[in-house]
Parts: sequence; C-alpha cells; structure tokens
Amino acid sequence: MTKRAKISVIGAGGNVGASVALWCASKELGDIVAVDIRKDDMLPVDGRMLDLAQCGPMERFDCNITATDDAAAMAGSDVVVITAGLPRKPGMSRDDLIETNVKIVKSVCAGVKAHAPDSIVIIVSNPLDAMVYTAWKATGFDTHRIIGQAGCLDVARFKTFIAMETGYSVEDINALLLGGHGDDMVPLPRFTNIAGIPVTQFISEDRLNEIVERTKKGGGEIVKKMGTSGYLAPALGVVDMVEAIVKDKKRILPCASYCNGEFGVNGLFVGVPTLLGAKGVEKVVPIDLNTDEQKLMDESASHVAELVEVVKQLDPELG
Repeated sequence: MTKRAKISVIGAGGNVGASVALWCASKELGDIVAVDIRKDDMLPVDGRMLDLAQCGPMERFDCNITATDDAAAMAGSDVVVITAGLPRKPGMSRDDLIETNVKIVKSVCAGVKAHAPDSIVIIVSNPLDAMVYTAWKATGFDTHRIIGQAGCLDVARFKTFIAMETGYSVEDINALLLGGHGDDMVPLPRFTNIAGIPVTQFISEDRLNEIVERTKKGGGEIVKKMGTSGYLAPALGVVDMVEAIVKDKKRILPCASYCNGEFGVNGLFVGVPTLLGAKGVEKVVPIDLNTDEQKLMDESASHVAELVEVVKQLDPELG
C-alpha cells in the first residue's frame, strides 16, 4: 500500500493556512497536521480543522487531519508549509512586516529543524523573499529544500487580469513573471500567450503595461478591498507546489528559489522558473533575457538584497 504524504501547515489557524489545508485535503495530497500556537482567535485551529474533516464525506476525500499547538506533531513530514506571521493591513507594505515576521519565522523554523529535519519547506509569510532567506538560515537546510510561494500567485493574478481583458479562458493563458514578490516582480510579456498566440496580438502594449502594474499591486488591491491580505489564491499557489513535490510531477513553476549565478543573481532567493519534484527544487530553469528584462531583474534582486540586509541587522544570527 502506498504511504500517504504528510503535510504540516504552520499557522493553520489563519486564513491562508486553513485554506492550504482545505485545498490539500480536497485534492487528497496527504495527511495534514495543522499547527498553530494561538489561543485567542475567533476561529481556532482545532475548530477549523474539525470543520474541514466534516467536509470529507461530502467532498469524498480521505485523509487524516490533526490540529495541534505541538510542533512535535510535524515529525516525519514530507512538506512543511509556513504561513505564520503578521498579515498586511491597509496602508502597510510587505516590507513593513519584516521585523515582526523575522522573529516569528525564525521561531517556527526552530521547530521544523527539530521535528521535521528531512522535510521540504515552503514559505508564504511576507515579505516573502526575506522570509525565505530567514527560513534557510534558521533551519540550516540545503537550498533545494527551501522554497518561497510568490510567483504562482503573481502569475495567477496576471492570467486572471488578461482573461478579464480579453474574454478568453484562463485555461488557455500562459505567462511568466520573475523577480521579487509584488512591486518587485519582473513582467515578461514576450513569454505570455493565449493558446500559443502572443498576447500582444490581443492587447496593446500600453494596456498590457497597465495590466502588469495592476498585477504588481494585486496584493494591495485585495488588502484595500477586504482590509486584510488575500488567502484563497495564495493558498492554492502553495498547493500547486505541494502537489508537484508529493507527486513528483516535475512541474516548472515560478518560485522563490536560491540562485547561484542564474539570471545574474548570487546568494539570494528570488522568483525564477523552478523545476519542482520529490527532491524539492530540482533545477532553476534558465531562460535568455533581453537587456531591458535583465535590467529589471537586476533591480528586483537588488531590493531583495536590501531586505536580506535588514534581516541580518535585525538578527545577526541569521547573517
């Protein structure tokens, strides 16, 4: 009998973490351990996971769902998803979260290192690129086992806005974005198409630039409308990555992965096309950028480097 994967979600009492658990369960990706230490939430983790378990008979999924505040329950996890951290509020940038979330991510990573030392770790906490670096330093894991979820969400937003503009199905839209999360992303319109047809045949350059700008600010738009960060699409972006890993699907997804010279980036986790499989990051997939695209990538990486320096200043142990 095939052994089920074990997927632990840290911060599962929050909206993103609970949604990750929901999507993983509905896709039957494995047994789920939902970890959250907070006791004062309106919807504590044990209530959320009991509610989710009761969906099984109706949605017809089979998996064991455990809710706990004990990090030891992560033992034997194949994948650990870290969603813990302060969410964005109106008027906040992702960078505003860095001081608080460095402490949180470092703390939870100590538990991952102690109890799930062989796991592959996916980070969702913001500011994403800095938190992936924090998790790498705090766990001491090899870089192929530390990955950030950002590009899957950013590309999904880009595809959604293109579908809204053209009226064509999102299923036929292919796109690629690189670089840091949010405002630092690097759009690649020449790699964007609808059923293989260049997107520029459907949308003018000026209008496409407006859609790119909306994509960059997509998280802020959600925060402004809802009063907090989005959670359904970010969670499903994570689940695409989890599925690629636990099923060894060898998918190329835009993830925050460690670069060692690729795209002119050294020693940083930034958004790049990433081959994901059972080993985690199996390859950073190179593509040829033109001069303008490389310039944008360099600028994006420089901002990620600035955030990493802030992390090092806040906590020298992470240097």
